[in-house]
Amino acid sequence: MNLDALATWLDGTDLPGKGAPIESRFVTGGAQNEIYEIRRGDLHAALRIPPASAPANRDEGILREWRIIRALDGTEVPSTAAYAVCADQDVLGRAFYLMGFVDGWSPMATRGKWPAPFDTDPDARRGLAIELVDGIALLSKVDWRARGLEGLGKPDGFHERQVARWTALFEKIRGRDLPGFDAAAAWLRAHHPLDYVPGLLHGDYQFANVMFRHGAPARLAAIVDWEMGTIGDPKLDLAWLVDRWPADPSTDAGGPSYVDLHGMPGRDELIARYAEVSGRQVDDLDYYLILSRFKMSIVLEQGFQRAGDNTTLQAFGGIALDLMDRAASLAASTRYAS
Repeated sequence: MNLDALATWLDGTDLPGKGAPIESRFVTGGAQNEIYEIRRGDLHAALRIPPASAPANRDEGILREWRIIRALDGTEVPSTAAYAVCADQDVLGRAFYLMGFVDGWSPMATRGKWPAPFDTDPDARRGLAIELVDGIALLSKVDWRARGLEGLGKPDGFHERQVARWTALFEKIRGRDLPGFDAAAAWLRAHHPLDYVPGLLHGDYQFANVMFRHGAPARLAAIVDWEMGTIGDPKLDLAWLVDRWPADPSTDAGGPSYVDLHGMPGRDELIARYAEVSGRQVDDLDYYLILSRFKMSIVLEQGFQRAGDNTTLQAFGGIALDLMDRAASLAASTRYAS
Protein backbone atom coordinates (compact mmCIF):
# COMPACT_ATOMS: atom_id res chain seq x y z
CA MET A 1 0.00 0.00 0.00
CA ASN A 2 1.24 3.46 -0.90
CA LEU A 3 1.06 5.12 2.52
CA ASP A 4 2.19 8.50 1.16
CA ALA A 5 -0.73 8.52 -1.29
CA LEU A 6 -3.09 7.43 1.48
CA ALA A 7 -1.80 10.19 3.76
CA THR A 8 -2.35 12.82 1.08
CA TRP A 9 -5.89 11.60 0.51
CA LEU A 10 -6.64 11.48 4.26
CA ASP A 11 -5.43 15.05 4.61
CA GLY A 12 -8.26 16.05 2.30
CA THR A 13 -10.91 14.48 4.53
CA ASP A 14 -12.27 15.64 7.88
CA LEU A 15 -10.80 12.63 9.70
CA PRO A 16 -8.39 13.21 12.59
CA GLY A 17 -4.63 12.71 12.39
CA LYS A 18 -3.69 15.20 9.68
CA GLY A 19 0.07 15.34 9.26
CA ALA A 20 0.78 12.38 11.53
CA PRO A 21 2.58 9.27 10.26
CA ILE A 22 0.44 6.28 9.27
CA GLU A 23 0.79 2.87 10.87
CA SER A 24 -0.61 0.06 8.70
CA ARG A 25 -1.07 -3.63 9.50
CA PHE A 26 -2.51 -6.32 7.23
CA VAL A 27 -5.39 -8.03 9.04
CA THR A 28 -6.91 -10.49 6.59
CA GLY A 29 -7.76 -10.91 2.95
CA GLY A 30 -8.36 -13.15 -0.01
CA ALA A 31 -9.17 -13.05 -3.70
CA GLN A 32 -11.91 -10.40 -3.31
CA ASN A 33 -10.93 -8.12 -0.42
CA GLU A 34 -8.10 -7.15 1.88
CA ILE A 35 -8.44 -5.45 5.26
CA TYR A 36 -5.78 -3.31 6.90
CA GLU A 37 -5.69 -1.75 10.35
CA ILE A 38 -4.86 1.94 10.02
CA ARG A 39 -3.64 4.20 12.83
CA ARG A 40 -2.88 7.87 12.40
CA GLY A 41 -2.98 10.14 15.41
CA ASP A 42 -6.46 9.76 16.90
CA LEU A 43 -7.68 7.85 13.87
CA HIS A 44 -8.10 4.09 14.33
CA ALA A 45 -9.78 2.51 11.32
CA ALA A 46 -10.06 -0.55 9.14
CA LEU A 47 -9.39 -0.04 5.42
CA ARG A 48 -11.16 -2.41 3.03
CA ILE A 49 -9.85 -2.66 -0.53
CA PRO A 50 -9.84 -5.23 -3.35
CA PRO A 51 -6.44 -6.75 -4.13
CA ALA A 52 -4.86 -5.81 -7.45
CA SER A 53 -5.83 -9.23 -8.86
CA ALA A 54 -9.56 -8.87 -8.13
CA PRO A 55 -11.94 -8.39 -11.10
CA ALA A 56 -12.54 -4.80 -12.18
CA ASN A 57 -16.17 -4.89 -11.04
CA ARG A 58 -15.04 -5.52 -7.47
CA ASP A 59 -14.57 -1.75 -7.14
CA GLU A 60 -18.29 -1.35 -7.76
CA GLY A 61 -18.86 -3.92 -5.03
CA ILE A 62 -16.74 -1.90 -2.59
CA LEU A 63 -18.82 1.21 -3.26
CA ARG A 64 -21.99 -0.83 -2.84
CA GLU A 65 -20.77 -2.14 0.53
CA TRP A 66 -20.00 1.41 1.57
CA ARG A 67 -23.60 2.45 0.94
CA ILE A 68 -24.81 -0.25 3.33
CA ILE A 69 -22.24 0.52 6.03
CA ARG A 70 -23.02 4.23 5.85
CA ALA A 71 -26.76 3.53 6.00
CA LEU A 72 -26.42 1.30 9.08
CA ASP A 73 -24.18 3.70 10.99
CA GLY A 74 -26.28 5.04 13.86
CA THR A 75 -29.03 2.39 13.67
CA GLU A 76 -29.79 -0.36 16.20
CA VAL A 77 -27.98 -2.87 13.98
CA PRO A 78 -24.50 -3.70 15.31
CA SER A 79 -22.25 -2.31 12.61
CA THR A 80 -18.95 -0.57 11.98
CA ALA A 81 -18.78 3.21 11.96
CA ALA A 82 -18.58 4.67 8.45
CA TYR A 83 -15.59 7.03 8.09
CA ALA A 84 -14.79 7.76 4.45
CA VAL A 85 -14.84 6.28 0.95
CA CYS A 86 -12.58 6.79 -2.07
CA ALA A 87 -13.79 5.90 -5.56
CA ASP A 88 -10.68 7.38 -7.22
CA GLN A 89 -8.52 4.45 -8.29
CA ASP A 90 -5.55 6.78 -8.78
CA VAL A 91 -5.06 6.97 -5.00
CA LEU A 92 -4.38 3.32 -4.13
CA GLY A 93 -5.11 1.58 -7.41
CA ARG A 94 -8.58 0.41 -6.34
CA ALA A 95 -11.66 1.90 -4.69
CA PHE A 96 -11.59 1.58 -0.90
CA TYR A 97 -13.29 2.75 2.26
CA LEU A 98 -12.42 3.29 5.91
CA MET A 99 -14.64 2.09 8.71
CA GLY A 100 -14.32 1.97 12.47
CA PHE A 101 -11.91 -0.67 13.74
CA VAL A 102 -13.90 -3.19 15.80
CA ASP A 103 -12.48 -4.05 19.22
CA GLY A 104 -13.70 -7.63 19.26
CA TRP A 105 -13.22 -11.15 17.99
CA SER A 106 -14.39 -13.23 15.05
CA PRO A 107 -15.66 -16.81 15.39
CA MET A 108 -13.67 -17.59 12.23
CA ALA A 109 -10.45 -16.82 14.07
CA THR A 110 -11.02 -19.14 17.05
CA ARG A 111 -10.35 -22.37 15.09
CA GLY A 112 -13.49 -24.14 16.31
CA LYS A 113 -13.01 -23.22 19.97
CA TRP A 114 -14.81 -20.43 21.80
CA PRO A 115 -12.70 -17.90 23.72
CA ALA A 116 -13.17 -17.51 27.47
CA PRO A 117 -15.67 -17.38 29.07
CA PHE A 118 -17.75 -18.90 26.25
CA ASP A 119 -15.66 -22.08 26.30
CA THR A 120 -16.86 -23.09 29.79
CA ASP A 121 -19.96 -21.00 30.60
CA PRO A 122 -23.12 -22.48 28.98
CA ASP A 123 -25.24 -19.39 29.65
CA ALA A 124 -22.65 -17.14 28.05
CA ARG A 125 -22.47 -19.42 25.02
CA ARG A 126 -26.26 -19.34 24.61
CA GLY A 127 -25.97 -15.61 24.40
CA LEU A 128 -23.78 -15.83 21.30
CA ALA A 129 -26.60 -17.51 19.37
CA ILE A 130 -29.25 -15.11 20.64
CA GLU A 131 -27.12 -12.12 19.69
CA LEU A 132 -26.48 -13.69 16.30
CA VAL A 133 -30.13 -14.10 15.40
CA ASP A 134 -31.03 -10.71 16.89
CA GLY A 135 -28.57 -9.15 14.43
CA ILE A 136 -30.61 -10.07 11.35
CA ALA A 137 -33.91 -9.51 13.16
CA LEU A 138 -32.85 -5.91 13.77
CA LEU A 139 -31.47 -5.66 10.23
CA SER A 140 -34.86 -6.64 8.82
CA LYS A 141 -36.47 -3.67 10.63
CA VAL A 142 -34.21 -1.00 9.14
CA ASP A 143 -36.14 1.67 7.23
CA TRP A 144 -33.98 1.26 4.14
CA ARG A 145 -35.70 4.01 2.18
CA ALA A 146 -35.16 6.53 4.96
CA ARG A 147 -31.51 5.42 5.20
CA GLY A 148 -30.84 6.22 1.54
CA LEU A 149 -30.78 2.69 0.10
CA GLU A 150 -33.21 3.21 -2.77
CA GLY A 151 -31.77 1.56 -5.85
CA LEU A 152 -29.50 -0.83 -3.94
CA GLY A 153 -31.68 -3.71 -5.11
CA LYS A 154 -34.93 -4.31 -6.96
CA PRO A 155 -37.46 -5.28 -4.29
CA ASP A 156 -40.47 -5.21 -6.63
CA GLY A 157 -40.99 -8.65 -8.13
CA PHE A 158 -38.13 -10.04 -6.04
CA HIS A 159 -39.50 -13.56 -5.72
CA GLU A 160 -40.82 -13.70 -9.26
CA ARG A 161 -37.29 -13.08 -10.56
CA GLN A 162 -35.34 -15.51 -8.39
CA VAL A 163 -35.52 -18.72 -10.44
CA ALA A 164 -34.85 -16.95 -13.74
CA ARG A 165 -31.94 -14.98 -12.26
CA TRP A 166 -30.14 -17.93 -10.72
CA THR A 167 -30.91 -20.21 -13.66
CA ALA A 168 -29.33 -17.68 -16.03
CA LEU A 169 -26.21 -17.54 -13.85
CA PHE A 170 -26.01 -21.32 -13.69
CA GLU A 171 -26.26 -21.66 -17.46
CA LYS A 172 -23.56 -19.02 -17.87
CA ILE A 173 -21.02 -20.83 -15.66
CA ARG A 174 -22.28 -24.38 -16.16
CA GLY A 175 -19.52 -26.97 -16.27
CA ARG A 176 -21.52 -29.94 -14.98
CA ASP A 177 -25.02 -30.86 -13.84
CA LEU A 178 -26.32 -30.11 -10.36
CA PRO A 179 -28.68 -33.03 -9.62
CA GLY A 180 -31.96 -31.73 -8.21
CA PHE A 181 -31.73 -28.41 -10.05
CA ASP A 182 -34.77 -28.97 -12.27
CA ALA A 183 -36.95 -30.24 -9.40
CA ALA A 184 -36.03 -27.37 -7.08
CA ALA A 185 -36.52 -24.78 -9.83
CA ALA A 186 -39.95 -26.19 -10.75
CA TRP A 187 -41.07 -26.14 -7.11
CA LEU A 188 -39.96 -22.53 -6.66
CA ARG A 189 -41.79 -21.46 -9.81
CA ALA A 190 -44.99 -23.01 -8.46
CA HIS A 191 -44.84 -21.56 -4.93
CA HIS A 192 -44.48 -18.21 -3.23
CA PRO A 193 -44.15 -16.95 0.37
CA LEU A 194 -47.16 -16.18 2.55
CA ASP A 195 -46.17 -12.53 2.58
CA TYR A 196 -43.31 -10.36 1.43
CA VAL A 197 -42.06 -7.28 3.27
CA PRO A 198 -38.95 -5.92 1.50
CA GLY A 199 -35.95 -5.13 3.63
CA LEU A 200 -32.18 -5.14 3.81
CA LEU A 201 -30.60 -8.58 3.78
CA HIS A 202 -27.00 -9.61 4.23
CA GLY A 203 -26.98 -12.58 1.85
CA ASP A 204 -24.48 -14.81 3.67
CA TYR A 205 -25.37 -14.45 7.33
CA GLN A 206 -23.59 -16.82 9.71
CA PHE A 207 -21.04 -16.82 12.54
CA ALA A 208 -18.28 -16.33 9.95
CA ASN A 209 -19.55 -12.86 9.09
CA VAL A 210 -20.00 -11.24 12.49
CA MET A 211 -17.76 -10.00 15.30
CA PHE A 212 -18.42 -10.05 19.04
CA ARG A 213 -17.25 -7.80 21.86
CA HIS A 214 -14.71 -9.26 24.24
CA GLY A 215 -16.00 -10.88 27.44
CA ALA A 216 -19.44 -11.82 28.75
CA PRO A 217 -22.30 -11.32 28.36
CA ALA A 218 -22.27 -11.95 24.62
CA ARG A 219 -22.61 -8.72 22.63
CA LEU A 220 -22.66 -8.57 18.86
CA ALA A 221 -20.15 -5.91 17.85
CA ALA A 222 -20.72 -5.75 14.10
CA ILE A 223 -22.11 -7.56 11.09
CA VAL A 224 -19.36 -7.60 8.44
CA ASP A 225 -18.69 -8.64 4.83
CA TRP A 226 -21.54 -7.10 2.86
CA GLU A 227 -20.59 -8.37 -0.63
CA MET A 228 -24.02 -9.96 -1.12
CA GLY A 229 -26.07 -7.31 0.66
CA THR A 230 -29.16 -6.07 -1.16
CA ILE A 231 -32.77 -5.00 -0.75
CA GLY A 232 -34.95 -8.08 -1.02
CA ASP A 233 -36.52 -10.51 1.42
CA PRO A 234 -34.73 -10.56 4.82
CA LYS A 235 -36.15 -13.96 5.73
CA LEU A 236 -33.57 -15.49 3.39
CA ASP A 237 -30.98 -14.53 6.01
CA LEU A 238 -32.89 -16.50 8.64
CA ALA A 239 -33.18 -19.53 6.36
CA TRP A 240 -29.45 -19.55 5.62
CA LEU A 241 -28.60 -19.14 9.32
CA VAL A 242 -30.75 -22.03 10.57
CA ASP A 243 -30.36 -24.33 7.56
CA ARG A 244 -27.78 -26.55 9.28
CA TRP A 245 -28.63 -25.57 12.85
CA PRO A 246 -29.47 -28.69 14.92
CA ALA A 247 -32.78 -29.17 16.69
CA ASP A 248 -30.93 -29.96 19.92
CA PRO A 249 -27.31 -28.77 20.02
CA SER A 250 -26.76 -30.52 23.35
CA THR A 251 -26.83 -33.87 21.55
CA ASP A 252 -25.99 -32.84 17.98
CA ALA A 253 -23.49 -30.03 17.49
CA GLY A 254 -24.23 -29.87 13.76
CA GLY A 255 -23.81 -26.53 12.05
CA PRO A 256 -20.73 -25.22 10.24
CA SER A 257 -17.45 -26.95 10.97
CA TYR A 258 -15.69 -23.83 12.24
CA VAL A 259 -17.87 -23.46 15.38
CA ASP A 260 -19.06 -25.70 18.22
CA LEU A 261 -22.81 -25.30 18.83
CA HIS A 262 -22.98 -27.43 21.98
CA GLY A 263 -24.94 -25.63 24.70
CA MET A 264 -26.65 -23.23 22.33
CA PRO A 265 -30.40 -22.83 21.76
CA GLY A 266 -32.08 -25.26 19.40
CA ARG A 267 -33.24 -24.38 15.91
CA ASP A 268 -36.89 -23.79 16.86
CA GLU A 269 -35.90 -21.38 19.63
CA LEU A 270 -33.82 -19.32 17.24
CA ILE A 271 -36.65 -19.18 14.71
CA ALA A 272 -39.10 -18.09 17.43
CA ARG A 273 -36.64 -15.45 18.63
CA TYR A 274 -36.33 -14.03 15.12
CA ALA A 275 -40.11 -13.83 14.79
CA GLU A 276 -40.41 -12.07 18.16
CA VAL A 277 -37.72 -9.45 17.51
CA SER A 278 -38.38 -8.85 13.81
CA GLY A 279 -42.18 -8.95 14.00
CA ARG A 280 -42.26 -11.18 10.91
CA GLN A 281 -44.17 -14.45 10.56
CA VAL A 282 -42.07 -17.54 9.90
CA ASP A 283 -44.73 -20.12 8.97
CA ASP A 284 -43.41 -20.21 5.40
CA LEU A 285 -39.79 -20.94 6.34
CA ASP A 286 -39.64 -24.06 4.14
CA TYR A 287 -40.04 -21.84 1.09
CA TYR A 288 -37.04 -19.78 2.16
CA LEU A 289 -34.96 -22.85 2.97
CA ILE A 290 -35.50 -24.22 -0.52
CA LEU A 291 -34.77 -20.86 -2.15
CA SER A 292 -31.64 -20.22 -0.06
CA ARG A 293 -30.25 -23.70 -0.83
CA PHE A 294 -31.01 -23.28 -4.53
CA LYS A 295 -29.40 -19.83 -4.66
CA MET A 296 -26.30 -20.62 -2.60
CA SER A 297 -25.70 -23.84 -4.52
CA ILE A 298 -25.32 -21.81 -7.70
CA VAL A 299 -23.26 -19.09 -6.01
CA LEU A 300 -20.82 -21.71 -4.72
CA GLU A 301 -20.85 -23.57 -8.03
CA GLN A 302 -19.66 -20.38 -9.68
CA GLY A 303 -16.71 -20.30 -7.29
CA PHE A 304 -16.01 -23.97 -7.93
CA GLN A 305 -16.03 -23.51 -11.71
CA ARG A 306 -13.47 -20.71 -11.34
CA ALA A 307 -11.40 -22.51 -8.70
CA GLY A 308 -8.26 -23.37 -10.62
CA ASP A 309 -5.63 -24.19 -7.99
CA ASN A 310 -7.54 -22.45 -5.19
CA THR A 311 -8.26 -25.23 -2.69
CA THR A 312 -10.89 -23.19 -0.84
CA LEU A 313 -12.92 -22.66 -4.00
CA GLN A 314 -12.41 -26.30 -4.99
CA ALA A 315 -14.12 -27.31 -1.74
CA PHE A 316 -17.21 -25.37 -2.84
CA GLY A 317 -17.91 -28.09 -5.41
CA GLY A 318 -19.11 -30.67 -2.91
CA ILE A 319 -21.10 -28.10 -0.94
CA ALA A 320 -22.88 -26.92 -4.09
CA LEU A 321 -23.94 -30.48 -4.92
CA ASP A 322 -25.18 -31.07 -1.38
CA LEU A 323 -27.17 -27.83 -1.26
CA MET A 324 -28.99 -28.50 -4.53
CA ASP A 325 -29.78 -32.06 -3.51
CA ARG A 326 -31.18 -30.83 -0.19
CA ALA A 327 -33.23 -28.13 -1.94
CA ALA A 328 -34.87 -30.76 -4.14
CA SER A 329 -35.37 -33.17 -1.24
CA LEU A 330 -37.15 -30.56 0.88
CA ALA A 331 -39.26 -29.51 -2.11
CA ALA A 332 -40.38 -33.11 -2.51
CA SER A 333 -41.18 -33.64 1.17
CA THR A 334 -42.56 -30.32 2.45
CA ARG A 335 -46.26 -29.80 3.06
CA TYR A 336 -45.92 -26.10 2.35
CA ALA A 337 -48.67 -25.30 -0.14
CA SER A 338 -48.79 -21.54 -0.75
